[in-house]
Amino acid sequence: MADRLDRLRRISGRSLVARSLRSVAGQMFVLQVALVVLLVAAAVFALLLQSERDTSAEAKRRSIAVAETFAHSPGIRAALREPHPTTVLQPLTEAGRKAADVDFIVVMDTHGIRYTHPLPDRIGQRFVGTIGPSLHGKVRTESVHGPLGQEVQAIVPVEDPDGRVVALVSAGLKVKNVTSQVDRQIPIILTAGAGALGAATAVTALVSRRLRRQTHGLGPDEMTRMYDHHDAVLHSVREGVLIVGADGRLLLANDEAARLLELPPDAEGRHVTDLPGLEPETVALLTSGREATDEVLFARGLLLAVNQRPTDVDGGPAGTVVTLRDSTELQAISGRAETARERLNLLYDAGLGIGTTLDVTRTADELARIAVPRFADFVTVDLADAVLHGEEPAATATGMRRVAVRGIRDDHPLYACGRPIDFLSSTPQARGYGTGRPVRMPDLSSAAGWQAQDPDRARQIVDYGINTLVCAPIRARGVVLGVATFWRTKEQGPFDDEELSLAEELVARAAVSIDNGRRYAREHALAVTLQRSLLPRALPEQSAIDAGHRYLPAHSGVSGDWFDVIPLPGGRVALVVGDVVGHGLHAAATMGRLRTAVHNFSTLDLPPDELLSHLDDLVGRIDQEEAGTEAAAAVVGATCLYAIYDPTTRRCAMARAGHLAPVLVRPDGTATFPDLPFGPPLGLGGMPFRTAELELQEGTQLVLYTDGLIEDRGRDLDESMELLRVALEGHPGRTPEQHCQAVLDALLPARPKDGPKDDVALLVARTRALPPDRIADWDVPPDPAAVSRVRQAACARLDAWGLSDLDFALELVLSELVTNAIRYGSPPIHVRLIHDRTLICEVSDGSSTSPHLRYAATTEEGGRGLFLVARTTERWGTRYTPQGKVIWAELALPGTDGADGPPFPGLDAFGDLDELIRGDELL
Repeated sequence: MADRLDRLRRISGRSLVARSLRSVAGQMFVLQVALVVLLVAAAVFALLLQSERDTSAEAKRRSIAVAETFAHSPGIRAALREPHPTTVLQPLTEAGRKAADVDFIVVMDTHGIRYTHPLPDRIGQRFVGTIGPSLHGKVRTESVHGPLGQEVQAIVPVEDPDGRVVALVSAGLKVKNVTSQVDRQIPIILTAGAGALGAATAVTALVSRRLRRQTHGLGPDEMTRMYDHHDAVLHSVREGVLIVGADGRLLLANDEAARLLELPPDAEGRHVTDLPGLEPETVALLTSGREATDEVLFARGLLLAVNQRPTDVDGGPAGTVVTLRDSTELQAISGRAETARERLNLLYDAGLGIGTTLDVTRTADELARIAVPRFADFVTVDLADAVLHGEEPAATATGMRRVAVRGIRDDHPLYACGRPIDFLSSTPQARGYGTGRPVRMPDLSSAAGWQAQDPDRARQIVDYGINTLVCAPIRARGVVLGVATFWRTKEQGPFDDEELSLAEELVARAAVSIDNGRRYAREHALAVTLQRSLLPRALPEQSAIDAGHRYLPAHSGVSGDWFDVIPLPGGRVALVVGDVVGHGLHAAATMGRLRTAVHNFSTLDLPPDELLSHLDDLVGRIDQEEAGTEAAAAVVGATCLYAIYDPTTRRCAMARAGHLAPVLVRPDGTATFPDLPFGPPLGLGGMPFRTAELELQEGTQLVLYTDGLIEDRGRDLDESMELLRVALEGHPGRTPEQHCQAVLDALLPARPKDGPKDDVALLVARTRALPPDRIADWDVPPDPAAVSRVRQAACARLDAWGLSDLDFALELVLSELVTNAIRYGSPPIHVRLIHDRTLICEVSDGSSTSPHLRYAATTEEGGRGLFLVARTTERWGTRYTPQGKVIWAELALPGTDGADGPPFPGLDAFGDLDELIRGDELL
């Protein structure tokens, strides 16, 4: 019984082993074990060869390193020059050999005669080896049979400073020492190979066990039948099948799936995200792991119906199975839908990207940039020259100018930007311009009318590959402004009817913006012209100051900055700079009103604080008048600085209303900001202004400016003010014009070509002083008898000045004015003569009453004196001072324009001159 059980066990064991060996897993186990043994043996053999090669290479490298080190060591060339080099070199080579762990170091001359050797009896004998290459400066390694046996040696030249080889150094090892190192590594390599064999066998056993479990112990025949049926079903169906693992890797793809998705041959096993060409929507679905039922995906130009299910529902491996079905009947519709979508996107982008500014040229360039390469390979835009200047274009396509060129390449033969073009009537540009409708030319090589414009250029364009175009007129508000031409190469094919409409729509998006830019350019030019007409075109002639000025209008529109130089009686001059808040025509017009008002108020010879008070009332009235209108928001006030400089006293009175303080540049070059009281901006009302009075040295420069000069978003106001002061300081020899340019260069170095962001007004005035010998003054007692003495003294001073021709006229004026001061004024009475561009006569007294010019009746004895003064002088007037008033009169100097002709026209109508000189003028 026991024998039967043992027999059954042996039979069952042999049967199990036999079945195990017949299964795929068993066969794979045997095959893998054999393969592992071969691989380990090959690896051991390769390691042995590699170890031997590495050891030999290391021996050569060590020999070269030792030889080169010794050859370049300090003192070797000096030792070679000794009478007995061996005495010095032999100990050195032996010490170096032992330290470097080599078998020998030999130093020899250029004939190969040894100076040193480990065996002393070999010294003086010829070196065994090839020294020819080393004599030419090269390093040589070789294996030779030398005095120590088979040797690996390196030969290195020793060179003098001139590069000439004067000796050779050889170092090396015996081959048996090299091979002994390899022999010491063999046990290690064999042990590692045995360990690798054991580990590989164990892994192979585990893999075979896993394979047996996965194949369910099936034999090759069963597995073959199963996979044959699998392939037949998988590759014959007309539906794509994919299996994706839980980690996102593509495990299986049948032929139909590979065709639909254009998968590469090595797609299976790769991660889905690494497969080339898959649309993001497809990748997202395949890696999501979710269920999908007849979802439509657009892939490779096809509309695919996709179904996806998980594979682990019945305990299978994690992952998903995907089926793909080609919806062929929807392919044509999907193509047209995609084209429509691209065109809608193009029009949408054109709506956002075209017309971002009111610059005509930039808008044309934006049109060209949007169309390339999404619609055309090259785009050119030509506008009528009149459009660029804001004017109405002509009726024909002559006087055009190319303003934009864009293309997929830069070496095209099309006309460059800026070129003027007169299109012939046979060209599509001229036809489109004339009819207002787009023109298409599918084949430029046969278009004779287009080629007639420039035959040579046309031939270059065709040879370049451009073969079709669409020319669309740029039309807005019923006016054609120019033409946009879209060009394509042969590879892209001609434009179709739908693309002709698309070109027209694209150009229409740009046409309105270009026309807006044209209108803006015209209005801007008109506004700038208006503003410049309101500013002084030239500074008036006067002797009080030398002036330089700059005015830069803002590139974004006109503003309300202004400056002025106004001559005043007595040789004085008023300096004005101001800024109206806001921009546009209204600000410019308001600036003109304020400038006119300043001129009018200056004729009253008001002090600066009183003039600003009147100006403040005027601005307030302007705001009240325009309250409730659209323009009211444009002006809420203004700033102004008003200064009066008197060259006879060198005193300057200044007041400011919300304006920045001026800069004083003294004759020595120092620049400071004077302590000038600050007043509120004009238009606020209710606040007084204060005047500051300064005494200025002759040659002092007064710098007045508006905030556009110093305001910058990149720096604060204090920094800008300091930058202005530094730009002015340290240059005592600069003229006002030079100061103007230096200030602009320092504060506006990177201003755009069409102007700064805000208006800039700059006025630099260098003061003059009237010499004392050109001024004469006398105190007059309140006695009528003093009039004659004053006349005599004045005539004597005229003789000294060489102005004797004016004696009679000055006597007449002095008689009238001094007599009036004595009769109707109050002490103190003072007379002053100023010899300037004119002869100025001033009579002052302590009364504030003012005489008036009037017509006297024929029966009246008086009343004609001031009329006679007005007829005798160039100008006359009254100004008030804190001490009273001053009556002044100006007489033209001999030889000037004002002195030509009869000096006293109509004088006979007043009767006897002696009667007139009595001084009978009444208040």
